[in-house]
Amino acid sequence: TSVGGGTILCFVYGMVHVNRSLSIMIDAFCCDVAHQESLREIARVWNLTQAILRKAALSVEYCLLVLTGVVLLLVPLLLADVGALGTHRASPSATLPGFFVMCGILYVLLLSARITEQCARVPQLINAMCFGEGSEVLRQQTVDYVSNSAAGFYIFGTR
Repeated sequence: TSVGGGTILCFVYGMVHVNRSLSIMIDAFCCDVAHQESLREIARVWNLTQAILRKAALSVEYCLLVLTGVVLLLVPLLLADVGALGTHRASPSATLPGFFVMCGILYVLLLSARITEQCARVPQLINAMCFGEGSEVLRQQTVDYVSNSAAGFYIFGTR
């Protein structure tokens, strides 16, 4: 029904904004790395960024689980609708709302995966930066810290 589809699209809209906000936060951290001179400050800010990522993912994990379940149920239902309606002219208009819902949910899942991929590239960025003479050991420790933090978008403990 359209009410159910509209409700699900509202959840999708909220999830898109959460994921985009987290992605922007990681981008802002990467921009700050380019202007930061203290590796200790980079590690401190990364710790904060990682904590926000985990808290945000924990807050929306049930919503994401429900949306994933909706996609798993929606695909067979859409196929059944197309099979039942055949090539009748009403077929596209009957299945189009479900198709939009499914595309929105898949977009949210891709955005969630993108956050984890962004986090995986942060150590390479830090390693490529120059922080002055004699900072190689501290830079390597910071890169190891960021790598071992395994930050990303966790759903029920899984990245």
